[in-house]
Amino acid sequence: MTPKANPGNYFEDFRIGVQIYHATPRTVTVGDAALYSSLYGTRFAVQSADTFAQKIGYPRSPIDDFLVFHMVFGKTVPDISLNAVANLGYAGCRFLKPVYPGDTLHAISEVVGLKENSNRQTGVVYVHSKGFNQNSEQVLDYFRYVMVLKRDIDAEAKAEQIPNLPKAVPVEQLGTACPVIDTKAYDFALAGSRHRWGDYEKGEKIDHVDGMTVEEAEHMIATRLYQNTARVHFNQLTEGQARFGRRLVYGGHIISLARALSFNGLANAFHVAAINAGRHVAPVFADATIFAWSEVLDTAELPDRTDVGALRLRTIAAKDKPCGQFPLKAATDEYHPAVVLDLDYWVLMPR
Repeated sequence: MTPKANPGNYFEDFRIGVQIYHATPRTVTVGDAALYSSLYGTRFAVQSADTFAQKIGYPRSPIDDFLVFHMVFGKTVPDISLNAVANLGYAGCRFLKPVYPGDTLHAISEVVGLKENSNRQTGVVYVHSKGFNQNSEQVLDYFRYVMVLKRDIDAEAKAEQIPNLPKAVPVEQLGTACPVIDTKAYDFALAGSRHRWGDYEKGEKIDHVDGMTVEEAEHMIATRLYQNTARVHFNQLTEGQARFGRRLVYGGHIISLARALSFNGLANAFHVAAINAGRHVAPVFADATIFAWSEVLDTAELPDRTDVGALRLRTIAAKDKPCGQFPLKAATDEYHPAVVLDLDYWVLMPR
C-alpha cells in the first residue's frame, strides 16, 4: 500500500537550514475573535469594540495579538511539532503589523538549531518562524524551541548546533504594529483603568488576583481554533500510555489565560508588541486553576512616539496557587512547584 498520510517529522528528519512552507492558509474572522474572547474572557477595550478602536486611530478592532500568534503557530505544528513531547519556549518574537478580520495568514519556518538529548529518545529543534498576510506582508516573526521524539533511538545524531537566540527585542523595534493613537480620545473609564504608562515603575509587582480553571473541553476547543494538530493535546488513547497519562494543555492556552487575567492591573496595556523570551516551566492538565502576577522589568519611551510608552513585563502563571506572595523560585533556586509559565514581553500603553 502506498502511504498517503503524513506521520509528521521526527527529530532525525530535521536538517539545519531547511525552509518549510506550511500548509493551509487561514482567513481570520470576527467569529474567531468572538470565540477567542469566549474562551479566555479577555477584556482589553481596543480588541473588544470597533467604536473604541476607531476613536483612537485604528480602522477597526485589531485581532488579539496572541490569537495572531497562536494561528501562525498552529500552521507550523504539522511540520515541526506533530511528534513533540513538549513545546519548551520562545525568543525574539515581534508583532510587525496589525491583523484585522478578513486577513489571511500563512507561515514559513527555517530550522536553525538541533540538539539531541542525552537519553537519545528525543531532541530539541530550534526554528525561526514567520507569519504573513494575504499581501505577503510579514505580521509576525519569532523563534521557538521544541522537544521532539526520535523515530529510532539508534539513529545517528546530527551535528549539534544551538543558535544564539535574541535575549530581548530592542525598544526601537517596538510599535510597528500599533498606529499612532489619539490619547485625548482614549477613554480610560471605558478601558477599565485610570493608570497610564507613567504610573508604572520598574520593579513594581502586580497580583492579578483572579483565577481561571482549565476545562478539558475548552483547552481542546482553543487548540482546534488554532488548527494545532499535536497529538499530545488531543489523543487520549496514545497519551494515556505516555509519561503523564493525560492530554497536555497547549502552552499557548496558558499564555492567553495569563494575558486575560493580567487585565486586572494592566487594563490599558492594549497591545503586546514583542515577546523577549518565554518558558513553559511545567505541564498543565485540565482541572488546574491558573493564577498570574506580573513584574515591571523596565519602562521605555518609543523613538519618535509621544502617544504610547512601553512596559517590559515578566508575567508568571501558577497553577492552583493564588499569587499574593508572588511565587517564583523555591529555596533551591529552582522554580516554585506551582509555576507553569515564565513570560518576558513588551506591551504598549497610553502615555
